[in-house]
Amino acid sequence: MAAFIKAINAKIRSNPTVSYICSTHFWGPVSNFGIPVAAVMDTQKSPDLISGQMTGALVIYSATFMRYSLAVTPANYLLFGCHFINECAQLTQGYRYLDYHHWGGKEKLALQEGVDAAKEKIQEVGDKVKEVVSK
Repeated sequence: MAAFIKAINAKIRSNPTVSYICSTHFWGPVSNFGIPVAAVMDTQKSPDLISGQMTGALVIYSATFMRYSLAVTPANYLLFGCHFINECAQLTQGYRYLDYHHWGGKEKLALQEGVDAAKEKIQEVGDKVKEVVSK
């Protein structure tokens, strides 16, 4: 049985593509891609849900591992891509956080909700006027 496993391992390692796909150099970044996928999806959610501290930590985390993904031999470009995407998504979230909490975004959103509510009321009044006029 041990000889059989050694033969399979030798066969896998003889093909560079299959060897790469069977390595942690490949599966580490692939499993890590959940973080940037979640971050990109979170950019569509309300900015009041963003944690400024967590976003800052993830910006530093991704920048650090972008550096280390290129420092290892051989350079792990898949891991670099994973952290690059996460870095961009986290910087976007950081901007959204600052805009909402510090640059007047909360007030703009409240104002827009008030305008939308007023438009809705105007539409209701207009519908009632049309109903009364048609009678």
